[in-house]
Amino acid sequence: MSQTQSATSPPPGLLKRCYLGFRERWFDHEEIQAQLRRWAEAFPDLVRLVSLGTTPEGRDLSLLIVGHEPDRARPSVWVDGNMHASELCGSAVALAIAETVLAVLLGEPVSGIEDPVRSRLEGPRYFIMPRISPDGAEEVLKRGRYVRSVPRDARTGKNRPRWLGADLDGDRRALVMRKKDPGGEFVEHPEHPGLMVLRGPDDHGPAYKLWPEGRIEDFDGFTVPDPGYLCDTATDLNRNFPYDWRPEPEQLGAGAWAGSTPEATAIIRFADAHPEIFLWLNLHTFGGCFIRPPGDGPDHKMNAADLSLFRWIGADAQRITGYPMVSGFAEFTYEPEKPLRGDLVEYAHRQRGCIAYVCELWDLFAQLGRSKPARFVDHYFELGRDGALALARWDREHNGGRVFQPWIPFTHPQVGDVEIGGLDLRFGVTNPPLDRLPRICADQTLSLLRVASLAPSLTLTVSRQTLSPDVSLVDVMVRNEGALGTRILREADKIPWNDGVSLHVEALGDVRVEGPVRKKLGHLDGWFHGPGSGTDSVFYTRSPGNHHERRERFMLTGPGRVRVTVEGSRMGALSWEG
Repeated sequence: MSQTQSATSPPPGLLKRCYLGFRERWFDHEEIQAQLRRWAEAFPDLVRLVSLGTTPEGRDLSLLIVGHEPDRARPSVWVDGNMHASELCGSAVALAIAETVLAVLLGEPVSGIEDPVRSRLEGPRYFIMPRISPDGAEEVLKRGRYVRSVPRDARTGKNRPRWLGADLDGDRRALVMRKKDPGGEFVEHPEHPGLMVLRGPDDHGPAYKLWPEGRIEDFDGFTVPDPGYLCDTATDLNRNFPYDWRPEPEQLGAGAWAGSTPEATAIIRFADAHPEIFLWLNLHTFGGCFIRPPGDGPDHKMNAADLSLFRWIGADAQRITGYPMVSGFAEFTYEPEKPLRGDLVEYAHRQRGCIAYVCELWDLFAQLGRSKPARFVDHYFELGRDGALALARWDREHNGGRVFQPWIPFTHPQVGDVEIGGLDLRFGVTNPPLDRLPRICADQTLSLLRVASLAPSLTLTVSRQTLSPDVSLVDVMVRNEGALGTRILREADKIPWNDGVSLHVEALGDVRVEGPVRKKLGHLDGWFHGPGSGTDSVFYTRSPGNHHERRERFMLTGPGRVRVTVEGSRMGALSWEG
């Protein structure tokens, strides 16, 4: 769709002066809000700042809308970060994407983006939600507490002891407690004192029990409950979306019902109101990979053309970032062939018809020299003693020792003498060292914007020819000049509201339209085809027919004007009057 430039141009260098430092430190909620407000105030022709709702602690769920004519519906890109509270890196990358899009729209130089890509980036709108879980992130940043997503638990029937994470020694961190116990499962690594590893038959000890720093609710004076990553924060936001949602205990962290959290509900409502979203990037940490659909079945059950598109995206992304793209079902289920239910990307892909995928930011395993296992997810469970030692050495040599903390004696009011210390995963594991952040932001921005440049782009050309004093012929040509077709994905054809493009002719005066005034044109193809789609064979270099365009003609009787509108649920609308 054609764009109109802002009537007033901001002063040169204003974008740079708006930068508040999100590549140099981890922003809290107020700092993110300040950055978003700064852009919205400085560039009112390009930016809208809206709140999708508020959290139970009263924080805005803020969304930045960026684009020429930001209020006009058209193919749009969604980026979100920090739905898991400790994964702060996603917020920084989302902000970097917003800043780079602004630079493109302002005509400022952007490294790594070639002119053909850059010109196509001016067409879409961009919806950017830097922090899905501000309440959780505040707990992580201000109190050092582990929170999976949101720091609340509304479960009923909690009639058993459980761990509540808390900072007991006043150092603003909730780490790990260890207690000597002949029946303990852990010992210190023989080559690295203080590094706890699973006990083996040849270990001399002493042996330890490891528990989260905190206290036991409903403690009976003897029974120590099993700790769990959701023991005091009930819901994992990435299990709370409606596609294939399953309740507990079938899906841990599912929440009371699909969309039971205000954070998930806000996103669902916005996405439902904006079918024009065609690309969805869900930012997580850590590991260094992209995770694509399908998440609930093998690749051979996916549409072949859609799979070829994802394979192109994956290859291009790996070329830029070094991260491989893996199948959610084949390589990122915690238990083989047991899909994760209520996942945001599956919702965006299946129900919203988007090109949707995850990025697990920060390639820690590559930094440790770990080779890729058969299933990428096994990186997280098969580190072993050698991997733990490599992590400890890397932390000391490249991360200032931020991860491995010394053990400090402490008298626990419930379990007696312990030591507090161990792993602070926030800075060096869950998130990269800050000196790595600028490069991560740059690479991820470039990768995402190359996919954004594939957006479909409608054009409308209309001419009216007078045949006699009372009769005229209107000739309408509708084209998609974008890379992707207006359906976006072939599988999205199944979605009832994704019904293609339609044409509407409206009489504005003393004129009569001969024939139907509304007509469905269907979907218009794009020019881009991924590898293996059948169009890239050197042995048969042919184009398909002109499925990217439609031509319609109709007669008018009378001298009045008409309005011709072409529109689609994913495309917005274009109009001509004459």
